[in-house]
Amino acid sequence: MSRNIVETLMGALVLAVAIAFVVFAYSRTTVATVSGYEVLAKFNRLDGLNRGADVKISGIKVGSVVDLVLDAKSFRAIARLSIAPEYQLPTDSTVSIVSDGLLGGRYASIEPGGADEMIQPGGEIQYTQDSILLEQLIGKLVFDETDKPKEEPPAGQ
Repeated sequence: MSRNIVETLMGALVLAVAIAFVVFAYSRTTVATVSGYEVLAKFNRLDGLNRGADVKISGIKVGSVVDLVLDAKSFRAIARLSIAPEYQLPTDSTVSIVSDGLLGGRYASIEPGGADEMIQPGGEIQYTQDSILLEQLIGKLVFDETDKPKEEPPAGQ
């Protein structure tokens, strides 16, 4: 009988430690969406970008992706980004979809421009760069190398 009580107490202790770990991990991460003003960005492809993904400037999180929709007329992907109010973006800013490391997720990276005018809430970032698929890059590298003619050694050697 005492063995069952010990096993039950150990199970409860393990469960309590697991819950404490989850609470600690959640409080230390920046998974919350940033509330601020919204801007739009139109892309040809958004492969791997998801709702809730980070928006970063110089590697620092300044916002998050609020929504991703497809424009029914132009068939371009529209990303709605929420930017913290303390960061005003110049009208000539650029946004690109980049990968967070080799196996990491994707996020929107903004490079602020130098214009004096700022993008108004609800405005659009005009300059965008689509996501680059790793599979396409590897395919280009492999097939471009195999299509090149082999160089022959100079005569007389």
